[in-house]
This record gives sequence, C-alpha cells and structure tokens, in this order.
Amino acid sequence: SAKSSNSHEGAAAGEISALEEAFRKFAVHGDTRATGKEMHGKNWSKLCKDCHIIDGKNVTTTDVDIVFSKIKGKSVRTITFEQFKEALQELSKKRFKGKSDEEALQEMYKLIEGKGPGLTGVTKTVASPTVSRLTDTSKFTGSHKERFDASGKGKGRAGREDLVDNSGYVSGYKHAGTYDHKVQGNK
Repeated sequence: SAKSSNSHEGAAAGEISALEEAFRKFAVHGDTRATGKEMHGKNWSKLCKDCHIIDGKNVTTTDVDIVFSKIKGKSVRTITFEQFKEALQELSKKRFKGKSDEEALQEMYKLIEGKGPGLTGVTKTVASPTVSRLTDTSKFTGSHKERFDASGKGKGRAGREDLVDNSGYVSGYKHAGTYDHKVQGNK
C-alpha cells in the first residue's frame, strides 16, 4: 500500500501512538511555545503523577527526577519521546517489580496511553476541583451556608446579617420568621 512508503519515519501524521499522544499532551502542558517534541522535567513529573506511575511505594517523585536527569543530555532541560520511552523502561522495573521487562513496560504504557494533563478534553476551569468546591453549597458549614441559595448564587447582605424586619430575607430563606421569636424567647 502507498501508506507504508513513509514507514521509515515512524507512523504517518495523524497515526501517532496513544503513548506518543499522551507524551505530546503533557509536553505542551502549561507551555505555549512547546512543540510537543520534547518534555520538561516539570511536565515529566506531572505525567508520572497524573498517570499514577508515582505510587508512593515503589516509585516516588525522587525516583522520577533521578531517572529524568539520568536520561536527558547534560546541557538540555528536556527529553525527547525516545528518551521518554527509555525513562519509562527504567521506571517500569521499579513500578512493576517481579514482571519481565517487556511486561512491565507494557503495563507502564497502559497507565499513560490516552491520558492528558488533568481531565482530558475538559476545559480547565470546569475541571478544577477548587472551583467546584467553592461553589458547591452542600460542602459549606456554618454561616457560609446562608450566603448562597440552592443554586449557588450569593445572597448578598441578607444571607450574612439577620435583618430585623423580614423584608431582607430572600424567599425560601430557611430561617425566615424565626428571628423575632428567638429574641423574645431569650428574655
């Protein structure tokens, strides 16, 4: 077939392996100038964290850093895809102790293939757990709870202060009508 004529250059454009695709996604992460052809140490360790190569037992952040420094050239700050595969091979022996080199490497690839930084294909703002935590009222406790209605909109002052007359309460405010009652009960 005509397609195989460029097989010496690796897969044709658009046919990169799932592994290389993941490599590229992480390689360009947070770096607008990155081409995806080489990866910085920072993104390498992010990849190892996000893909659970670092498991805290067999492979730690330190291991990942050491392998990176070992594989990359002396004067460069990045590794290529080929070096990336070497680094994975090094780590696979630690991560999947007791498996053959070949098996261990396959297991490594499985961890990475199809992955990307954070949640793949989701825009950053939505994927950030911090943001959803800040607007998820069910997680709120105490007085903060009263500052938002069920849809997560702020209630402004009404939620923060007990106004003496009930006109300040937002409809459906769950303590509506209890204020005067409380005061008299305390006399």
